[in-house]
Amino acid sequence: MITLHHCPQTRSMRTLWLLNELDVEFQVRVYAFDRSLRDPAYLSLSPAGRVPALEIDGERMFETGAITEYLCERFSPDRMGRSVTSMDRMAWLVWVHFAETISQHTAALTQQHVALREDSMRSPIVMKLEAARVAKCYDALEARLSTPVENRDYLLTSGFSAADISCGQAVYMSRFFVTLDNHPAVAEWYERITERQSFKDALPIGDGIYEKDFYEPWPLD
Repeated sequence: MITLHHCPQTRSMRTLWLLNELDVEFQVRVYAFDRSLRDPAYLSLSPAGRVPALEIDGERMFETGAITEYLCERFSPDRMGRSVTSMDRMAWLVWVHFAETISQHTAALTQQHVALREDSMRSPIVMKLEAARVAKCYDALEARLSTPVENRDYLLTSGFSAADISCGQAVYMSRFFVTLDNHPAVAEWYERITERQSFKDALPIGDGIYEKDFYEPWPLD
């Protein structure tokens, strides 16, 4: 049995979305986004106290990129993954891991807008810089998706894959802070991939981390 340790509206949503696409049985243990992730029992699964953590065949994994590579190689090397002989293997690896570039900036914005409780702790400068960095990530996705290649409906020419899941989940998070208004190809791609039932089944039921649909940047004094 596969067990995913998951917090709604975090990077572990990426793994849940992928598991929903795979023909495997799994169960989900849901945690609040709080100090329960610092419990010694959980730290034995993920030593930095982060999600996701994955238990599979008596072994434990953490880090979304590693989990994505392992699950695809084992269960779906040529549908969700791309095998080493695939022409799209290099691009698959790039975009699977580019999701973390997006997510690191979104995490900083989440800290500024959500995690820091006192206004005096927050920095409009950091908010502005990190939002600009997210927009730069959108630029990279826009360039990839706008390339005049036949059937470029997804990040890979060969079709939908875990690369779309990884980056798509990262964009799901970043849209709380930076809209896709200036990136039409990304917006179309995002709408396309989030129509999948596997994405819908990964959405939070009830409360998540975010209380607003969009967090406006703070003005600089």
